[in-house]
Amino acid sequence: MTTLVLAISSTLVIACSPATTQYEAYEPEAATGTQEHQLVKSSNYMVAAANPYAVEAGREILAQGGSAIDAAVAVQSMLTLVEPQSSGIGGGAFILYWDAEEKRLYSLDARETAPMAADAELFLDDSGEAVSWIDAVVGGRSVGVPGLVQGLEDAHQRWGQLEWQELFRASIEQAEQGFVVSPRLARLVELEINPGVRRLPTARDYFFPGGEPLQAGDTKYNPQLAASLRIIAEQGAQGFYQGELAESIVAAVNNAAIEPGQLSVEDMASYSTQWREPVCSEYRQRDVCSMGPPSSGGVTLLQTLSMLEQFDFSQYQVSDAEPWHLFTQASRLAFADRDYYLADPDFSNVPVAAMLDPEYLRQRASLIGEQDMGHAEPGSPASFSQAYSAGISYEQPSTSHISIIDAEGNAVSMTSSIEMGFGSAVMVGGFLLNNQLTDFARQPENGQGLVANRVEPGKRPRSSMTPVMTFNPQGDVEHVLGSPGGPRIINYVGKTLIGLIDFELDMQSAIELPNVTNLNGGTAIELEVVPGSWQDEFESRGHTLDIRDLNSGVHGITRGQGYLLGGADPRREGVALGDKTEQ
Repeated sequence: MTTLVLAISSTLVIACSPATTQYEAYEPEAATGTQEHQLVKSSNYMVAAANPYAVEAGREILAQGGSAIDAAVAVQSMLTLVEPQSSGIGGGAFILYWDAEEKRLYSLDARETAPMAADAELFLDDSGEAVSWIDAVVGGRSVGVPGLVQGLEDAHQRWGQLEWQELFRASIEQAEQGFVVSPRLARLVELEINPGVRRLPTARDYFFPGGEPLQAGDTKYNPQLAASLRIIAEQGAQGFYQGELAESIVAAVNNAAIEPGQLSVEDMASYSTQWREPVCSEYRQRDVCSMGPPSSGGVTLLQTLSMLEQFDFSQYQVSDAEPWHLFTQASRLAFADRDYYLADPDFSNVPVAAMLDPEYLRQRASLIGEQDMGHAEPGSPASFSQAYSAGISYEQPSTSHISIIDAEGNAVSMTSSIEMGFGSAVMVGGFLLNNQLTDFARQPENGQGLVANRVEPGKRPRSSMTPVMTFNPQGDVEHVLGSPGGPRIINYVGKTLIGLIDFELDMQSAIELPNVTNLNGGTAIELEVVPGSWQDEFESRGHTLDIRDLNSGVHGITRGQGYLLGGADPRREGVALGDKTEQ
């Protein structure tokens, strides 16, 4: 196995107003520093997630004989407390679950839905123009019906081993006894990345006690969250979607001091998850599987990899710029299709099979050359004639990813989110509510036709969350991984898979590879991490470069013969832990 560790500076790097792409107003997860990590080895089970408190909670559940989904419930409930800016019970998730006994992969869509009172004009002003991005994201208008709690319960009812109530014990106790505020959380509060936190009283009082931002090392108590989690633990998902807690959520949204929303108790009570077919394709003799629509992540990732299959990467070193140039071009083409075709399949005819057709992707790959191709146009998948107009949503990278393998070989790859850092900034019951409705295109049409990803009542907004599992030629789970990062998630996960599969790196080394992204705009390369020779090479090939922080948060596990190898992204504060952990 090839080993490569690229040094990542431990210096706190603050972005200096980098150029932005069509996808984002800013990078809210930047300027949070890095930490050193080593590859972690274990024998029977492992958890890799975004915060040590959460990982320890999950590991304890696995030590008690819990399943991978039992551990995921414990990890996510703790993340609601200790990483409130990224995910939590006020948001949604996509869950991949590998049932080792059945040898079958399942995918569960616990994405938020638009209230039934919402329509295509939700983010339009009185003149019919889309409101500014910042006006859209803060306040009650942007809140979708949270899906995470129902998703966790549905998965637990199918695969759980321990009692539901037991899975919340650690997070309830921690909320009551207090947790130590991490440097990352403190820094993000100090930066005021979400203007709504200062403007909405409940969030302000929590994150700016006495008018001052939380400090790293502070002990923070959250008895309100403890009470909410206790309701969920005792009553199940019904305690979240019906009754006093649901009524409090609706009231907080509809009475928000900024842009009140249109959520109803009926919206909450009628929420349901959707079991979806995973999307899979072969890459270098492995099956790579992810989440299908309404996530755009799986299809876009698989398109990217399938186009790269046409190129022989064995002639390159991982440190060469050439394979990463090819990666950016395949990503351009995939993102062009993504923006045009992908949306909630319950509302739009999404041509997944045609988009993943090998012959179609061979034709698309033929467009890749030695020079940067510039802006790519969407292709025309075979036998698909419905006309759409491309639409851009401003999806933000405050998300979290959990990878788990239990002692029986079951696996979870779950990406969860409240969207922007600190979500809508509407806080109730000790947790933040999402602003996922801004993942819809704010403008429902652009003069050429309707946008597939427009707001509609009950619809799920498109996402870039890309939980992944790969399977070796024998059909066994090999890698479990995913990342936060808004639309860049797809590139972060793709980069890591190329490191694992093409260059045979271990999980930690693959995660630590320099991040290079292209969302069908300029090419972004990672500040202080990408070799200087890459910058020269990309520029000589005609790339318009954006040198910036690219704050991925990949958490992954590799399953070998009798061992597990875990990795956590040094750009954030997560860890990987298992039984008899070795480094």
